[in-house]
Amino acid sequence: MTTPTFPARTIDVALGQRSYPVWIGPGLLADTARWRAALRGRHALVISNTTVAPLYLDRVAEGLAGLRWSSFLLEDGEAHKTFANVGRALDALAQLGATRDACVVALGGGVVGDLAGFSAACWMRGIDFIQMPTTLLSMVDSSVGGKTGVNLPAGKNLVGAFHQPRAVVADTDTLASLPEREYRAGLAEVVKGAAIGDATFFDWLEQHADALKARETGPLTEAIARKVAYKAGVVVRDETEQGERALLNLGHTFGHALETAGQYRVLLHGEGVAIGMLLAAQLSERLGMSEAADTARLQRLLAALGLPTAIPAGMAPEPLLALMRLDKKNLAGALRLILWRGIGRAEIVGGVGEADVMAVLEAATR
Repeated sequence: MTTPTFPARTIDVALGQRSYPVWIGPGLLADTARWRAALRGRHALVISNTTVAPLYLDRVAEGLAGLRWSSFLLEDGEAHKTFANVGRALDALAQLGATRDACVVALGGGVVGDLAGFSAACWMRGIDFIQMPTTLLSMVDSSVGGKTGVNLPAGKNLVGAFHQPRAVVADTDTLASLPEREYRAGLAEVVKGAAIGDATFFDWLEQHADALKARETGPLTEAIARKVAYKAGVVVRDETEQGERALLNLGHTFGHALETAGQYRVLLHGEGVAIGMLLAAQLSERLGMSEAADTARLQRLLAALGLPTAIPAGMAPEPLLALMRLDKKNLAGALRLILWRGIGRAEIVGGVGEADVMAVLEAATR
């Protein structure tokens, strides 16, 4: 096992007996002395995909020496986050002979992390798992907080469980191999955290947009750490999304509808969130909650980071609204959206009129 000579940022998600560290820094996959201690049993299943595994599975394998372990690989992409693949992952655990002290290791982006965590939650009613996110989006969002799940044809993440990991190992070296589009999609989740509840961080992002777009190490590490720290605080206060944690879904009701409408092939998740945040800001403005200047600042920052701000051609308002009606945040058949009163001041708004939503969608698809 290796001894690290590099620094790592540590952010603790303080959930009592289920607390866990989020380690952020370079070289962490090779820092086996750090993360091997989080494995409590003798079995491990590494769930990854066909893009990530050839790059990083060997490093993880070194840390699993002495254990009985195997790997299960998905095809790359959101379209593969399905019940069918959960079934295959569970079959892999059965073939491994995994006992209740086994661990699932999620090596990849958000799709891998969500499916691996859900599989771990299901096997013997819940076993350990470790998140090893290899995309910016998964480092700053989906790997932290214990949300796991899969998609249905009717909508995204409609089935899932809250199941916290034992640790999150965010090796920033893996971002060097991330395609440009995937990297920029992750920046949308960074912007989202600032837009929800940290106007000072939003200012900082505006000042460092060029550096972040260029993947400069210092600003990038700082952005990841600040976003993770913000989310960790929200998760500790509202683990199962009974109130405040729902704010983390700013842009998601619109965004998930856009992703589903494109059958998860037109937009990446972060791209859907970027467009969705802007639509939420436009709806807030229409409802008299916020000013046009706030909407304009958000649009400028998203554009500066290379993110899309327009609904893709061919998507119509009526089908998008129908998909939004299936959102998990809705109550009693009424739309319940995350809107804002300006940068850093998001809130949950129930009973949003469909006519107002339709007006925003129609304006955006002209």
